[in-house]
Amino acid sequence: VKPEIMTDDNIQILQDAHYEFKKQNFKPAAALHSIYHFLECEASDLATAYNNRGQIKGFSAIKVDSQFEIPFYNRGLVHYRLGFFDDAKSDFQRVLKLNPDFEDAKVSLQQTLLDQQHKMNRGY
Repeated sequence: VKPEIMTDDNIQILQDAHYEFKKQNFKPAAALHSIYHFLECEASDLATAYNNRGQIKGFSAIKVDSQFEIPFYNRGLVHYRLGFFDDAKSDFQRVLKLNPDFEDAKVSLQQTLLDQQHKMNRGY
């Protein structure tokens, strides 16, 4: 097992990757996250890099095939977990337009609507 080492260069690569990801510049973000994979780094930072690369792949799948419901469902889950209920609702509704029998999307849409209503009732 390699020791975990954070150098200034490693930190800068990770910061650049996060910056590009937040700006939705997914190609450079993916490249930087891929480079980061080969560096010696802290486990939590590597996990973040893997997670962001996965999200980038999902966004790319939507761009490549806008009729493929799985990436919309996954994006809806991310939106839901972040509390972006309108975006989650939109993604789950898109999934159900593409595939009306997608049971998990039906359940997720219902939960999103419930949680959105609870949030409104609490005045957030």
